[in-house]
Amino acid sequence: MITDPIAVTILLGTFIVLIVLGFHIVFAIGIATVATTLYIDIPLMTVAQNMVKGVNVYALMAVPFFIIAGEIMGSGGISNRLIEFSNSLVGWARGGLAQVNIVASMFFGGISGSSAADTSSIGSVLIPMMKKSGYDAEFSTSVTMTSSVQGILIPPSHNMVLFALVAGGVSIGELFLAGLVPGFLLGLALMVYVYILAIKRKYPVGDKFNLKATIKSFWKSVLGLGTVFIVVGGVISGVFTATESAAIAVVYALIITFFVYREIPLREINGILGRSIMTLSIVMILVGVSSAFGWLISYLRIPAFIATSILGFSDSKFTVMLIVLILLLILGMFMDMASLILIMTPILLPIVVQVGVDPVHFGVIMILALGVGLVTPPVGSTLFIGSAIGKVSIEKLSIAMLPFYGVMVATLLIITFIPDIVLFLPNLLGDK
Repeated sequence: MITDPIAVTILLGTFIVLIVLGFHIVFAIGIATVATTLYIDIPLMTVAQNMVKGVNVYALMAVPFFIIAGEIMGSGGISNRLIEFSNSLVGWARGGLAQVNIVASMFFGGISGSSAADTSSIGSVLIPMMKKSGYDAEFSTSVTMTSSVQGILIPPSHNMVLFALVAGGVSIGELFLAGLVPGFLLGLALMVYVYILAIKRKYPVGDKFNLKATIKSFWKSVLGLGTVFIVVGGVISGVFTATESAAIAVVYALIITFFVYREIPLREINGILGRSIMTLSIVMILVGVSSAFGWLISYLRIPAFIATSILGFSDSKFTVMLIVLILLLILGMFMDMASLILIMTPILLPIVVQVGVDPVHFGVIMILALGVGLVTPPVGSTLFIGSAIGKVSIEKLSIAMLPFYGVMVATLLIITFIPDIVLFLPNLLGDK
């Protein structure tokens, strides 16, 4: 049972009220933690100690490097090369530009690891191009936003690093491997749906397939894709750790962007580092306050209460996972992805492990489930970016996204209840 119901009410009630009032997630978590700590008469120094403990983790060093590498590659013309390569691969199909959008997001997501960055970079080029070619704005924007979620599954993904950090004992390399097939599966499911819709709406067909153009565009983009091979290949082979691979990826990105592609001057590095620092500062302070918040949740025995409630309702793996999925999908609509990973992993991971779910498998499930939240109202960050780029209202976009939500949830259910899809590569190439 919960040790102090009033303290739990203060903690969760304050947090929910502040979120509803529009406070930033960091302040909502921090104020709720301090208020509850004062009520239960624990020294505030405990909050500070847990914040420091949360960020004083070696694995977290990979996060800033991944963020910087993604910013550099995203600013250096790589998106145009990937679009050209994707167009040569699938642009010939009915609704070709929509297919190009999905494939380009698959490639770019493996570089940036960010749904928002993917939508901003790929969307700013392809959405206007699709609209000019006869695709409606809502469809063009929906395809861009939904396909961008591949970026948080296909490595490198700093969200997977956060999950590994909080889960404890989960290999980052195995998480990277586990995300590959689900990321491609989501892209394939979107391509099938888009093709069916393109036939129904008679969207235009692109130029015929040209092998020579495909090979040429591949060689133009292969250096940009090298970042993925460095990170995934290096970690899997054991040549270097995830943190070391991230640092090497930054050096590689600098060389390719500024000395090979040379589409932006070296002076742009100041702006790139500035944007990276802003993103990193939010992530790190969120890690700190979430660590203190999580300690307080554990102290009040909330995880044990939730576990008892869910398992008391049913100990069926199928039922428990459905409940967990519904919970993650609902929470993802109202909270930031990183904060939910940090807060909910310690609560839900012991529950799903108890019914026989592999921690690596659950990590991928959680990432995709919360990824759906990135494109859902009312607070989906990618939804707002897509709305701005596509010049479509949130209301119209939310309606247009309904079938795309269905594709994403169907993919989520497949990877949840067919674990071999997720665990095949980690079992084959990982440490298991």
